[in-house]
Amino acid sequence: MRIAHVTATFPPHYAGTGVVCYHNALGLARLGHQVTVFTAHDGLPAPHDPPEITIRRLPAAFRFGNAPFLPALRHLEGFDLVHLHYPFYFGAEMVYWQSLARGLPYVVTYHQDVLFAGLLRFAERLHHLLLGQRILARARKVLATSWDYARSSRLASLLSKHPHLLGALPNGVDAARFHPQVDGSQVRARYGLEPGGPVVLFVGALDRAHYFKGVGLLLQALARLPNPAVRLLLVGDGDQRWAYEQQAAALGLGDRAIFCGRLPDDELPAHYAACHLLVLPSTTMGEAFGLVLLEAMASARPVIASNLPGVRSVVSDGQDGLLVQPGDVADLVAKMSLLLADPHRCREMGQRGRATVEQRYDWPVILPQLLHIYEQVLHDVRSDG
Repeated sequence: MRIAHVTATFPPHYAGTGVVCYHNALGLARLGHQVTVFTAHDGLPAPHDPPEITIRRLPAAFRFGNAPFLPALRHLEGFDLVHLHYPFYFGAEMVYWQSLARGLPYVVTYHQDVLFAGLLRFAERLHHLLLGQRILARARKVLATSWDYARSSRLASLLSKHPHLLGALPNGVDAARFHPQVDGSQVRARYGLEPGGPVVLFVGALDRAHYFKGVGLLLQALARLPNPAVRLLLVGDGDQRWAYEQQAAALGLGDRAIFCGRLPDDELPAHYAACHLLVLPSTTMGEAFGLVLLEAMASARPVIASNLPGVRSVVSDGQDGLLVQPGDVADLVAKMSLLLADPHRCREMGQRGRATVEQRYDWPVILPQLLHIYEQVLHDVRSDG
C-alpha cells in the first residue's frame, strides 16, 4: 500500500500531533508499506530520520502559528490513500481540493478542536462552518482519539449527520522506550534534586497556541502546597516561557519551579523516571487526549489530569491517576498533596497505568487496527468504483 501522511508538525518538533504521525508512519512502513510524510521545513536542526519512511519537509510560503502554507502539497500523486492529521489549516484544504479534483481518498485523524482566544475564535468558527465541516464530511473515515471526545467536540454534528464516517482510534506510546526501568538519577543530579525528594513533572509547550495547558494554575498550586520540599520540572519551551518564569518569581517559588526548556527526545524518558507523578492541568477542550499521560503511565508514574472529554478516557480515576476539575486550583492542590504524601499508592497507581498501556496503548496494539481501517476504506473505494 502506498500511503501519504500529511501533518503540520513532525519531529524534531515534538508535539502530540507530529509524534502520533511519526509512529503511525514508521509502524506502517515496518509492516511493509510505502509511506511518505509531507510536513513543513521548520528550521530546526536536521534530524536523523528513520530510513523506512520518506519524509518531505516542504518550504512554507507563510505561517499562521503552527499552520504552514505548503504550495508543494498540490503534488500529492501516486498514493493509494492519504492520512490527514487534523487540524492543519491550509494543508487540510489542499488535501480536500485534490480529493475533489482527482478522487483522492483520505482518512482523517481528528486530534482536537481548535479553540482560539479573543477575536480569532470568530474566524475559526467561520472557517469550520465554511470549510472544516466539508473537509471532514468528504473523508472516507474520520478517527477521533476517543468516543468521549467525539461526542463532546465539534465532531458531534458529524456523528449526527454521517455516523458511518466516524470511528475512534486512541493515540499510542512507545512502551519499549518509556518504561519503569529507566534511570532518573542523572536527571535529579542535573537539577540538584534530593535523591528521594518529591518531584512533580509537567511536559508541554509554553506558547500562546497552548494557552489551555494550565501552566499558570499549576504554578499557583505549587505555591500553595503545604510541603515546601516539592519541586516542579517544567519540560517545554515557547513564547510564553518568560511570562511563566515571571509568575513563578512573583509567587516566590525560587528553585521550586525548574524550567528545563525543550529537551532532546532521547532525554525525555529519564525525566519521567525522575519524577513521582505527572500533572496535566488543562483548562479547555483544546486538550483532547494528553499524549504525555501515556508516556507517564508507560513509565509507571501516576498522573493527575483535568476532567475533560477525551482526557478522562485515558485516566481511570482512582486507579492509575486522579482527575481534577478544570481551573480549580484548590482541587489540584488537594490531589497533588494526596499522592505526594502516599508513595505506596503512587507505586500501585503507576503499576496499574503500565499494565493499561501494555494492553491498550502500545503502538504494536494500535497499528494493526489502523491498518484494518485503511484496508476497509480501500475496499469501499474499489466497491464504489
